[in-house]
Amino acid sequence: MLGFLLLCFLAAVTEATYIKYKDPKQPLGARIRDLMSRMTLAEKIGQMTQIERAVATPDVMKQFFIGSVLSGGGSVPAPKATAETWVNMVNGLQKGALSTRLGIPMIYGIDAVHGHNNVYKATIFPHNVGLGVTRQVCQLFCELVLIKYFVQSMWDPALVKKIGDATALEVRATGIPYVFAPCIAVCRDPRWGRCYESYSEDHKIVQAMTEIIPGLQGDLPANSKKGVPFVAGKTKISVDYYLIQPSVGPTSMIMQGKLRLFCFFPTIFSGIKAVIDDYRSTASDRQILLKKVAACAKHYVGDGGTTKGINENNTVINLNGLLSIHMPAYYNSISKGVATVMVSYSSWNGKKMHANHELVTGFLKNKLKFRGFVISDWEGIDRITAPPHANYSYSVQAGVSAGIDMVMVPNNYKEFIDDLTDQVKKNIIPMSRIDDAVKRILRVKFVMGLFDSPLADTSLVNQLGSQEHRELAREAVRKSLVLLKNGEAADKPLLPLPKKASKILVAGSHADNLGYQCGGWTITWQGLGGNDLTAGSTILHAVSNTVDPTTQVVFNENPDANFVKSNKFSYAIVVVGEQPYAETYGDSLNLTISEPGLSTITNVCGAVKCVVVVISGRPVVIQPYLAQIDALVAAWLPGTEGQGVADVLFGDYGFTGKLARTWFKTVDQLPMNVGDPHYDPLFPFGFGLTTKPTKGN
Repeated sequence: MLGFLLLCFLAAVTEATYIKYKDPKQPLGARIRDLMSRMTLAEKIGQMTQIERAVATPDVMKQFFIGSVLSGGGSVPAPKATAETWVNMVNGLQKGALSTRLGIPMIYGIDAVHGHNNVYKATIFPHNVGLGVTRQVCQLFCELVLIKYFVQSMWDPALVKKIGDATALEVRATGIPYVFAPCIAVCRDPRWGRCYESYSEDHKIVQAMTEIIPGLQGDLPANSKKGVPFVAGKTKISVDYYLIQPSVGPTSMIMQGKLRLFCFFPTIFSGIKAVIDDYRSTASDRQILLKKVAACAKHYVGDGGTTKGINENNTVINLNGLLSIHMPAYYNSISKGVATVMVSYSSWNGKKMHANHELVTGFLKNKLKFRGFVISDWEGIDRITAPPHANYSYSVQAGVSAGIDMVMVPNNYKEFIDDLTDQVKKNIIPMSRIDDAVKRILRVKFVMGLFDSPLADTSLVNQLGSQEHRELAREAVRKSLVLLKNGEAADKPLLPLPKKASKILVAGSHADNLGYQCGGWTITWQGLGGNDLTAGSTILHAVSNTVDPTTQVVFNENPDANFVKSNKFSYAIVVVGEQPYAETYGDSLNLTISEPGLSTITNVCGAVKCVVVVISGRPVVIQPYLAQIDALVAAWLPGTEGQGVADVLFGDYGFTGKLARTWFKTVDQLPMNVGDPHYDPLFPFGFGLTTKPTKGN
């Protein structure tokens, strides 16, 4: 009898050990095929469903076989949550997914578009509009449409790759393995509220900046197959995982009832111990830290070319224009192994991208050979109809049939699951389309090691907002600044400013406001004002920290002219710009500096020598005020490390940035991009004055 029981036990162990999809030694294709052969329709559709953290629970994950969870902008487990709190939340949901029959792990995604921007005390890097400026300079004389100007032929992608690496570490520190970044839109009209998410109006700069992808995911191995997703750090998991997880290993058999006899026949414990010892003997090198994340190239395709820059609107352009301006960065992203691609809300010549089979399946998947998964945007399929969600059943059919693999539902997941299930059962959507979607999703999960290391730990929590990352962000701020004006004549520059002066004025709504400095997509979706949102240094603090100890720094947010004149300041630093916004809320037809910024410029610069620092997500109207401004700096949206601005203003480092966007004279000129027949800018693409570091300052 005892021998029979032992044989049963060993048979059960063999069954668990040799399930192909659970075996990291099996080829990728074999693991995918084995798992898919075991999956029901409900389990497959669950993999295609991404839901919001606010509606996700372990029970929901288990009951509906949910394949993915996300945090929308500002969706956090608790206000000012620690990295440990994030890890515990993600693991709690993951355990729900692992408790299903097949134990398929979910993938948690988050917008990390300028650092890990949802998370308190994370390093916030400059937004992409500033990073596009950081390219290194190799001046070539060019002549286009009778316009002579300097352009840049070399970029500095190494910096954005480092930023990608740092962002990945901070995201992993919170237990999250997937980011909705980078945005590789080519913004052709600054009136668009997402223009700051774009690196440039020039697709060549955007292409170069896709180097952030290997920063996030890791360097693609040599001889990798085109289009196959890649995320570095895939590893076998430690013995402890096999011993405690409910879906694998000997413990799983006990929990599944296969080894209930263990409790009643302790004499076979030696058999179990032998199996455990075998796990331990081969597990010494299994546990490493996963430091990379799956990336997402977005928003496919043409999102930056909509009419008048209206968000989610229509991009009117012929196929050649679409392929030559808006598509090239996707070639680079796919060649670098990007794991996922997000579809744009926008339309191309009247056809919603979320319903565009020709471009999603025909071009992206078939022609470009993309083998990762395609994900919708937030309620993206809902917006196929006008008004959104007017005919949800049609939206499900159109979106999934177009080639969307994972749907960011994000809240009404039962409706999505029911509608898609019904359409598959009625052969409206073929099973082959479902299988294609699930195969792609599983491919990414297997490639990134999610099956083998599904649970996060707290080993990386010290990476969140680390000093090393803040120094990197500070460097990025320095390199993103563009000097547009420096004195009335080249031989009489105002910058760099002297650190030693009797008394200086710092003014403006953005001088002591960390939220304004960071912009949208910071802690919340739309961003915040004030200094309590996260950790960082304002420009005022940076100035005070940089000047000589004997220099008196006076801050007055919006002084009148009499105040300025009566105080006899040596010079003034005025920091003004736009207030935070995101997406449609940032669409603007006038592109003006937020009040009282303009009156501050007038009051201060009319009374004392001044440098104006503009904090904005795009070029803004400045021409009417340029004459009274002595020096003008475009600082974009620099993030938490305001010290980088002071580093360059006071000459510790020189200005090197060159415009990656055309700075217009009036909004009536828009859209206006380099090479256009009507090109007549205030500051042309590629413009940027330079200074040298001042050693004795």
